[in-house]
Amino acid sequence: MASQFGAFTASELYCPKCARAQRVRERLLLILPDGELHEYLCSGCGNSLGQRKTARPGSAFSIPPRPPPRRPAAGPAPSGPLPRRPRGLLS
Repeated sequence: MASQFGAFTASELYCPKCARAQRVRERLLLILPDGELHEYLCSGCGNSLGQRKTARPGSAFSIPPRPPPRRPAAGPAPSGPLPRRPRGLLS
């Protein structure tokens, strides 16, 4: 059976502080590698009433893969110690 519904979002939830069902605001808490974490807040008192995690396959905010490390240019290795910089006030 195919899915009939996409994503659910709550419009009202029961608030224990207000002792009744209240309209809720949804606030983005975290952006995770596999989705986003949202929090539902009571519009009357601001109490947190729940959380919802949304999955996002291939989001525009996905982190690109790390490029391979760069290798130093091939060339002759310096022979002997490196020259020292002179010490002074203006150097």
